[in-house]
Amino acid sequence: MRVFHELTRRTGIHGAPHPVRRTRYDKAALVGKHVAGIVTRTPFPGRYDALVVPHPRKPNGVEIYTDELRAALGDRALVLDSGINGTPLPGSKNLDFFTSAAGAIHPRTADDRGIAAALEKLTGVRVPIGALLAREVPKHLRLRALYRALLKKHRITTVFLVVAYFHQHIVGAARDLGIRVVELQHGAISPFHLGYSYPGQPVVADQPDELWCFGSYWTDVADLPAGMRTEVMGAPFLPPPGPKNPRRVVFLSQGTVGTELVEVADAVAKEYPELEVLYRLHPSEHPYPIPPGVQLSTGGSTLDLLATATYQVGVSTTALFEGMALGCRTAVADLPGHEYLAPAIAKGHALLMQDPGQLIQAPLCDDPSSYYAPSDVTRLLA
Repeated sequence: MRVFHELTRRTGIHGAPHPVRRTRYDKAALVGKHVAGIVTRTPFPGRYDALVVPHPRKPNGVEIYTDELRAALGDRALVLDSGINGTPLPGSKNLDFFTSAAGAIHPRTADDRGIAAALEKLTGVRVPIGALLAREVPKHLRLRALYRALLKKHRITTVFLVVAYFHQHIVGAARDLGIRVVELQHGAISPFHLGYSYPGQPVVADQPDELWCFGSYWTDVADLPAGMRTEVMGAPFLPPPGPKNPRRVVFLSQGTVGTELVEVADAVAKEYPELEVLYRLHPSEHPYPIPPGVQLSTGGSTLDLLATATYQVGVSTTALFEGMALGCRTAVADLPGHEYLAPAIAKGHALLMQDPGQLIQAPLCDDPSSYYAPSDVTRLLA
């Protein structure tokens, strides 16, 4: 995934997916928190049956992907929630000091076995594979050993985590000890998502045993690694659709295509001056100039906003699928990444919008439960 993000950024196809900007003061404060956390947030004391690693994104202070799971597990679960790129959940523990320190000392480069040259020949772009390997491999091995010690100490029987492809040291530690690993879906899965798509379903190291999905659509939309089972856990976090504002159009941005998508929003606003065109930034984005006919939307819940919208427009964000389930007419902007929505477009659940005049042709989804089924977490834990 890191190589993919570097490649698409350096080619100019995408921007940074989740841009994080820190001042020197921010960095110093983060170091102070890490040091204090060695004592105040250490996960080693106590005894637990399960380990839960939530998502760092918490709209309105709620981590929606593991919320119901954590409530069901109660005191049996050790919640390990990093404060590096977000605010950790109350009562959670972390190993942030060690996460940062593990990558602090490393060689400047490593033998990439010719991968950088081969990739450059194929794409015309040079990605510093050797530097990535030199930093990430030692960090992985150090953290993997640390997490093995943590899992053994608590005799953990199941690890539940979100975004497994960025927590492979935890998955690998559990694998070393024969511990079951369950990943909870957090976003859109497609054949183009390198965290999940392995054509031909080969055996892949350090992968979860199970992937619990929002709905049946996600269980077979991509070739998962060999041996990975899927279950439908549902989506308890979706609100019911609210009264629809017939004039409301919500654009759902994301860091990879934000600057291009805002131009599409401008075109739609000019094509339909009678409509209320709202531009919703991704939680990881920073505000940028918005055209006069478009309103920047930053406050409140994106899901609550979609519940009241008649139209939604985006590229590949998961929120588009959420909007389908909330009764929005869905248009997919013809920008890099729209391929993620190709199956939904083929089913007639969304429209590939190549001209702003096509907006009012956007369809409603007639099978929303295939994307977001009712919650079934209690059964899966039984």
